[in-house]
Amino acid sequence: MSFLSTELTGKRLELLKEAFTKISSVAVLHTTASAQEQAVKESEVAAKALRIQVQPVQVQSPDDFENAFLTITKGRAGGLLVLRSPLVRTYATRITDFAEKRKLPTMYDDRLFVEAGGLISYGTNTLDFCRRAAIYVDKILKGTKPADLPVEQPMKFEFIINLKTAKQIGLTIPPNVLARADKVIR
Repeated sequence: MSFLSTELTGKRLELLKEAFTKISSVAVLHTTASAQEQAVKESEVAAKALRIQVQPVQVQSPDDFENAFLTITKGRAGGLLVLRSPLVRTYATRITDFAEKRKLPTMYDDRLFVEAGGLISYGTNTLDFCRRAAIYVDKILKGTKPADLPVEQPMKFEFIINLKTAKQIGLTIPPNVLARADKVIR
């Protein structure tokens, strides 16, 4: 099964730019995982089409966050794109607190971040993904060889906006963007 996280990087940037049209530079917070490096490349390609500059900022351990936040601040990023990883997910609150403090429009790929106070997320519906994974586990337990099962891609994606956070950091989400949201946290 695939989350399609890397493949959705361009769409995330597009949604961020649509919501905040004045953004001209976006920091991309990522780790050294190969999938993340590919997502950074995807963000650079998408950024060219959107006329946005991308500033990759890497973290490898919890100790790297303060330097990463300093780099983002010094680079005067107009937005932040956070790429999924176990390290980043573990420090979701720390990242959302930084983005709120800096009043930085931030796009995440997991609803966990928006529920923790982040601004916007677009990604795979994790609950649907887990249900599909359970079906695979059931088939395997009933004797199907894993090699005989097809690779599945997500069927449901969710676009979530936290209006409470938008208000706290002084941002207005355009009505056309709000209308596209699957869930709005008020």
